[in-house]
Amino acid sequence: MSTLIILLLILSILLFIISFFQKDHSTNLKKEVEDLSMNLYQETYQINKRIKVLEEELLVDDQLMKKELSKSAKPVVNEILKNQVIALFKQGLTVEQIAKQSALAQSEVKNVIADFLEQ
Repeated sequence: MSTLIILLLILSILLFIISFFQKDHSTNLKKEVEDLSMNLYQETYQINKRIKVLEEELLVDDQLMKKELSKSAKPVVNEILKNQVIALFKQGLTVEQIAKQSALAQSEVKNVIADFLEQ
């Protein structure tokens, strides 16, 4: 019985010593997870930086396009108003009177009349 206890004690001491020389797999796994998370954070940061640059470019392009459209765009007058302006013009009313009755600016009234006269 005592030999069995001594044998078990020697075996336990031997296994304890062997455990110190074994590689720790969890350390390697922790390092891999840490490296992976750092790579993920770096890639996310790079993507966010690129998105910000694209948003700024789109915002600038959008503002430039709005400015160009506002400079070049003629005011749009619907067909009913055009017909009303033309009918009032045919009746001999002045541009100011037509503008008051149709609730259009005088420049818009002039444009409608000019378009009518060109046809």
